[in-house]
This record gives sequence, structure tokens and C-alpha cells, in this order.
Amino acid sequence: MTEAAELPPAPEQAREVFGDRFADAVRYAELLAEAGVQRGLIGPREVPRLWERHLLNCAVLSEVVPAGVTVCDVGSGAGLPGIPLALVRDDLKITLLEPLLRRTTFLTEVVELLGLDHVTVARGRAEEVMGKLPPVHVVTARAVAPLDRLATWGIPLLRPYGEMLALKGDTAEEELKSAATALSKLGAVETSILHVGEGVVDPMSTVVRVEVGESPGGVRFAAKRAKAARTGRARRRRS
Repeated sequence: MTEAAELPPAPEQAREVFGDRFADAVRYAELLAEAGVQRGLIGPREVPRLWERHLLNCAVLSEVVPAGVTVCDVGSGAGLPGIPLALVRDDLKITLLEPLLRRTTFLTEVVELLGLDHVTVARGRAEEVMGKLPPVHVVTARAVAPLDRLATWGIPLLRPYGEMLALKGDTAEEELKSAATALSKLGAVETSILHVGEGVVDPMSTVVRVEVGESPGGVRFAAKRAKAARTGRARRRRS
């Protein structure tokens, strides 16, 4: 049996980024290194670089998330980027959306253990929950799918004039070019590539920002949302 990799001490940057929540960030890192590996949520080779590659890489996304908004972390997995974001931003209302039971079980345990009262865990695929979850200001995602496919899942969950923030690597610019037509059809009005985490992570984290207009997801999804809203109102009247 391969010996489990050891979680390194938290770097000094983590104390600065997580502030009063530093102890909770350490506990989360420990949970990822232990239960996360045991349950197959992250690979054992990721443990030595949990802080730089995962927790801090995700936490710096907070630099571009507006104040006091609602957020849906699509395909949250082991809670990345949603939980690091929640640890540094208690002004946000965050939903961790994940289809697999073993992952939502882990996420629920983490949220309860760390006392993240502003975080909700929801089980389901993005395309299944539209109309069931309230539209949000911001959708976040990391390592879920290529941008064109991710957009078809994430953008319809947005409120009008919301934005999707996708953590990407070296392929960000190429993915954005390839997805241009699909994004336009989905109601995107502005796209950009941002670099965040200067002085915290090296290289800095790359974020693709997709801003939408008044019809997130395009005309087809606007009609689907309207139908879901009518169905919801009818159910409430009957109950």
C-alpha cells in the first residue's frame, strides 16, 4: 500500500488571505487530505500542493466577485472553489451544486463542521435545477468542462446581467476563442480574461469572465425559465 502523502504546513499567505477563518481553512485542508483522498474526491498526489494549487488558487477568486451577491458553484466536487470562497467572503450567499451523492455528503459535512451558515449544498446537475433554484448573480466553476460546454450549464442559472467566473489554466484564451459563437447564442455580451492572486499564488490564477445581458442562456432558456416560474406559482397556489 502506498503511504499517504503528508499535508504541508499552511504558507504565510494563507494566514493573510483567510484571516479570522484561517483555522477553518486548515481544518478544510486536513479534511481534503484525509477524507477527501479516502473517498476519491481528490488524488493523493494533490495533497502536497493542496494549499497553493487548490485552496489559495480558489480563494483569490474573491478579488473579482462583487459584494453581497448570490453565487452558485457548479460542479463543486470537493468544494473548489466554493468553500475557499465562502471562507474569505461571508457576505456572499453560496450554493454548492454537485450531482454525485458521495460528494454532496462530504460537502454537507464540511459546511456543518466549519459553521458556514451562508452556504447551501444542493444535489443535481445544472441543467436539472434551472427553475428549482433561484437565479444567481454569479456562477463559479473550476475544472468542470471546456468553456463552451460549461457555459450551457452555468449561464442559464444566472440572473439577467449576471456573470460566470470560470477558473481556467493555460488554455483560457484558446477556450474563449473556441466558445465565442456558443457564448453569443447563450446571451453573453462581454467576455474577458482576468489574472488574480498577485503576491499570493505564482502563477496567478486565471479567470474567464462571461457577462450576460437580459436573457441569460438565450431565448430558449428564457422561455424554459418562464415555464418553470409558472409551474412553481401554480404549485404554490395548490399547496
